[in-house]
Amino acid sequence: MKSDSAILVVNSGSSSVKFALFAGEGGAQRRLISGALERLGLPGARFRARDEDAKILIDETRDIPNHIAALDLLLSNIEALAPHHQIHAVGHRVVHGGENCDCPLLVTPALEARLRELIPLAPLHLPHNLAGIMAVRVRRPDLPQVACFDTAFHHSLPRLARLTGLPRRFEKDGIRRYGFHGLSYEYVIGELRRRHGDDAANSRIVVAHLGNGASIAAIRGGASVDTSMGFSALGGLPMGTRSGDLDPGIVLHLLMGKGMTAEQVRDLLYEQSGLLGVSGLSRNMQELLARSDTVAAAAEAVDFFCYQARKHLAALTASLGGLDRLVFTGGIGANACEVRARICGGLGYLGIVLDETRNAAGETTISSSGGVVVVEAFPTNEELMIARHVHDVLAAQRPMVREA
Repeated sequence: MKSDSAILVVNSGSSSVKFALFAGEGGAQRRLISGALERLGLPGARFRARDEDAKILIDETRDIPNHIAALDLLLSNIEALAPHHQIHAVGHRVVHGGENCDCPLLVTPALEARLRELIPLAPLHLPHNLAGIMAVRVRRPDLPQVACFDTAFHHSLPRLARLTGLPRRFEKDGIRRYGFHGLSYEYVIGELRRRHGDDAANSRIVVAHLGNGASIAAIRGGASVDTSMGFSALGGLPMGTRSGDLDPGIVLHLLMGKGMTAEQVRDLLYEQSGLLGVSGLSRNMQELLARSDTVAAAAEAVDFFCYQARKHLAALTASLGGLDRLVFTGGIGANACEVRARICGGLGYLGIVLDETRNAAGETTISSSGGVVVVEAFPTNEELMIARHVHDVLAAQRPMVREA
């Protein structure tokens, strides 16, 4: 690609499109612009953009009825905001790639058709991911698009870690454990390799990606061994509004005993549960921490989250046969020192001992010098990971699409 070429990274959600514009080669890519189009189809839709120095470039209210309008608005403005760069490709975060998408793929009609078939596996995510792809195609059919899958990193899961306990006949319908947040885990492993070398990146690692969506993964030899999320982005840890692991008997009781519809249960589990449901106040961890001294339900929601995270973290060490390194990332993991301390409290038997001063100061390495396990905390960068993948796919100069 030319030195002035840029890659647009798009993350299309149900009512938002987050974006970032990157320029440069390979690992040296830098973020030029980032922002979001929010409240699509709702009153007060907003278009925000900042440059690499966090200077506000756009912050205005617009009528943005859908994803096509959002991408049209974005593509109409973004090259004017970066006049010395021209968009040459678009990379999309795609939550689910199914069993066959184990690497980033150039978007083709065959791939889009395959992803539409996977919508039942991720009904609240894939339709919006596909809407973003379609919107770019409508506005700029000349641009190559690359789909980067959150499930791809977990294709290395061992057979036993994929099983669900259901009869084997359901596997042919794609019902198995997949794992998510793979782009984040991939970035973290790359950062460990860059900072500390191959030995660190190939050691026994647990990464806790904690944010509004949250999961934990066990990684050995740079490959996923197990993870807290399974078939959907609903399982594992409690999240901002998602329940996390739930006795399936509860779901049956809600359907059969309480007479709730499938749609009502889906909304309950995805939109009304987790931190929001337990606290009755907010899905935002920062707000709950601020109110935990005065509101018992807020304190209990935080305690519940940390307890579940600690339990999953410890369980995942069993799949590794021990633990050498623990990394906290995501909005909560990288920034909430109190949450990190609560999760690690009582895990001294695993060799996890935090340095209180380092943790409170937000240093990258937060473990005690006397601890066996190295503990780190730093932000993830899924957008940069996508930009790198797009660069590599285009540099290969060959289609990376497998037959559906």
